[in-house]
Formats: sequence, C-alpha cells, structure tokens
Amino acid sequence: MITPGTKLPDFKTVACVSVETGSEFAPFTNKDHPGKWLVLYSYPKDFTFVCPTEIVDFDNKVKDFAARNAVVVGGSTDNEHSHLAWRKNHSDLKGLNHALAFWSPAIAQALGILHPVAGVALRATIIVDPEGVVRFSTANDLSVGRNVDEVLRVLDGLQTGELVACGWKKGDKTLTAKLAGK
Repeated sequence: MITPGTKLPDFKTVACVSVETGSEFAPFTNKDHPGKWLVLYSYPKDFTFVCPTEIVDFDNKVKDFAARNAVVVGGSTDNEHSHLAWRKNHSDLKGLNHALAFWSPAIAQALGILHPVAGVALRATIIVDPEGVVRFSTANDLSVGRNVDEVLRVLDGLQTGELVACGWKKGDKTLTAKLAGK
C-alpha cells in the first residue's frame, strides 16, 4: 500500500459526478484541486452491502471535509458506468455530493490498494496534503467498513502540524516533546 511520506502518483480517470442526464461524468486527476487536501477512499464493488454505508457516511460529512479545505473522492474498480447505474438504483446514493471515481486496476495497483486475491479495490483511505504528499493510508479487509469520523480526526491532527495523542480530538491540546534531562 502507498505509504505516508511518498508522493501520490499521477493518474487520470473518469468519475461519476451526478445522476442527472448530461452531466453524469467528468474527468478526474490527482492535480484537479490545487491547494486542497485530498481524501481518496476506495471500496470493493458497486451493488454490495457494506459499501453504501460508507459512501453515505462520507457524503453526510462532505461539508465537514470541505470546511477543512479537503475534497473527498470515492471509488472502486468498477467503472463510472457501473457507479452511475448503482447510484440511479440505490435511493441513498442518488443525491451524492461527491464523486465516485473509476479506480482502474492500474490505478489501484499504483496506489497499492488492489486486493491480491479478489482483484478489487480494498476498503482503503488515503489522505494527501496540498503538496501531493500522502500523509495517511489505511486499508480494511473487504468485509469491514471504516469509521469516517476517524478519517476526520486524523485529518484534523495532520492539519495541526503538531504531535497529537491517541484519541486526540480537534480542540484538544497537542503534545509538546520534552528532551530528556531538561
């Protein structure tokens, strides 16, 4: 999996941005949002059971991410047409406020989020700073959903530029490193 401290590889793909006729798809690259944090997440497949719970939770908090100067983009190794069909057929996904990208197998492989046996995207989350450097990456096995509040907490911690303790929340004091003997 792509690790913190590395540059996000360049990629170009297509995303499902709406279920409205005429504006369903848009190109998406890793450089489309200069000066912003990127929160990229992947899920295994469209038309499944755990995935919409995460997609809806990310979407419910998309304004919270935006308030932190972050853009959320989800997606899977299913293509943009599959994303559109799923969004049209799943009542909870019709009005999404964030894009679902086609993480092609090549992109998923470059990000290190391709499941080695199933050949689908892992349930992964990658936070990228405005300079294009990965600052956080995590992956769950296919059957276990992630906690979007934890993604927000980590983003908050990263944006302090300071040390934050386990369980730290925005507004809590950050840590001060003390040198031994001083």
